[in-house]
Amino acid sequence: MKELLYQEVRIFFTALMFYTRIPCPSFADHKEEYLNKATRYFPFIGFIVASLSFAAFAGAQYLFSSELSVLISIIVSVFTTGAFHEDGFADTCDGFGGGWTKEKILNIMKDSRIGTYGVVGLVLILGVKFFALLDISNKVGLPTFGLYLVCGHVLSRFFSILIIRLLPYSREDASSKVKPIAKGISATDLMVASLFTAVPLVILVFLHPLFLLVILPLLLTTLYLKWYFNKWIGGYTGDCLGATQQVNEVIFYLSILSIWKFI
Repeated sequence: MKELLYQEVRIFFTALMFYTRIPCPSFADHKEEYLNKATRYFPFIGFIVASLSFAAFAGAQYLFSSELSVLISIIVSVFTTGAFHEDGFADTCDGFGGGWTKEKILNIMKDSRIGTYGVVGLVLILGVKFFALLDISNKVGLPTFGLYLVCGHVLSRFFSILIIRLLPYSREDASSKVKPIAKGISATDLMVASLFTAVPLVILVFLHPLFLLVILPLLLTTLYLKWYFNKWIGGYTGDCLGATQQVNEVIFYLSILSIWKFI
């Protein structure tokens, strides 16, 4: 039992090490099997990133305007993850925007340089995220804003996991940095991830039962992206997962603002 618990702790720190820039203990060494299982903690990483982002927003509120506070919270979020998901989104924009065959799309996505599609995509999605969060922050109190941040980060990461469950890994070689998690996600890992995801669902019910409707646009967006990725590259890559997380996070905030019109 003690050994299993110790192994689980190492899997968690593997997730923290892979998905964030947060320093981890020296015993959290890298193993392919740990990285594959660490996917179960991806939604929980959302709690950590959202908490740090909210702490930055709350602190900035005492010194700066709401606009600057929201921008600082986004910067902290990006810094915490090392722009991991934003990089995936930009590469996905470049790949699918500039490629017309599977081989071409995958080659573009593997290129470390960013192109026009990636730059435009990042500017647009970060702009929408900024104004959506600003709008939310102006409508609610400080603690409630933090709850929305948590829900957005956790749910968007869970729906990224569904892509892993629903699609095969697209690359046939081992050149990708996310190859260790390309084996799919087990039913057990998905169940653990679902348990973490239940927390934001409870939060949404607490805020207002109608907010549970956000699940529908998140699910539809994920299914569309699943279809789109499968159509063009026959599966997913790590960049596709980052893009799915970023898009769904923005969809969540926009859905909250839309539902507010009917409350």
